[in-house]
Amino acid sequence: MGRAITQTGIKELKKLFSGKVRDIYEFTEGQWLIVTTDRISAFDVVFNEGVPEKGMVLNTISNKWFNRMKFIKNHIISEEPAASLEFLNGYEGIPERSVLVKKVNRLPIECVVRGFLFGSVYNEYKTTGSAGGIKLKSGLQLAEKLPEPIFTPSTKESEGHDRNINYSEMCDIVDKKTADKIIEFSVRIYTEALSVMGKEGIILADTKFEFGLDQHSELILVDEVLTPDSSRYWDMAAYKTGESPQSYDKQFVRDYLDSIGWDRTPPAPVLPSEIIEKTRGKYLNLLDVIRKIV
Repeated sequence: MGRAITQTGIKELKKLFSGKVRDIYEFTEGQWLIVTTDRISAFDVVFNEGVPEKGMVLNTISNKWFNRMKFIKNHIISEEPAASLEFLNGYEGIPERSVLVKKVNRLPIECVVRGFLFGSVYNEYKTTGSAGGIKLKSGLQLAEKLPEPIFTPSTKESEGHDRNINYSEMCDIVDKKTADKIIEFSVRIYTEALSVMGKEGIILADTKFEFGLDQHSELILVDEVLTPDSSRYWDMAAYKTGESPQSYDKQFVRDYLDSIGWDRTPPAPVLPSEIIEKTRGKYLNLLDVIRKIV
């Protein structure tokens, strides 16, 4: 297991932002370099330890799905930015974790599509009978497939936890026409990916997207797409309604953190090497599948 790349430090470019996982640099006035690091976060807290190769996996998976979803434009300019920014080759591990993208006006909404009842909405359902404010039929179990996918947006906060919102609140942030387009595209992407992955024995339980407006105010897909950081992927062979499924994503890390009784507030506990290695293995296994079919 190689070294985890948790810091980028590209001296030739101006860093604009460091997120939980991605570092964003300015290349030109209208273009950004996005580097996906090996940092890992859970419950909105970034850990000191990274997961080797994770950034490469996320970047590769996103690029695969961006290329497949031809019905919506995305922000990618180049998947191989080192071809034009040759100095990137002097930074070990950075080229395969990087993309050159259009600068966009990112919309402050997390666009979540759920096909199965799990996570925070399962807890909501047990209390209110709703998921993301959407009323569901009674008697559903943990991880049960929903009659149809549901769209449950939240705000994207620069600090602290995102806040779940309803459709009306979403239309207050973006106009109704844009909101409806976001929902249409989000559900379509999820439904196509659910079908594709299902043929390979993997369930896409839920996922989240981000959108932006380009210089012509056209809606485009940005950030990451259908990665194990932004999605829940389950092993279909081991899946049983009423049980927490075996996953190919960072739910494995969340489950470990819950098992040790962490209160989900900083500072983050140390991630043991065996948890890091198992997480890395799950991400690489998913990448192998997606490389074959997408």
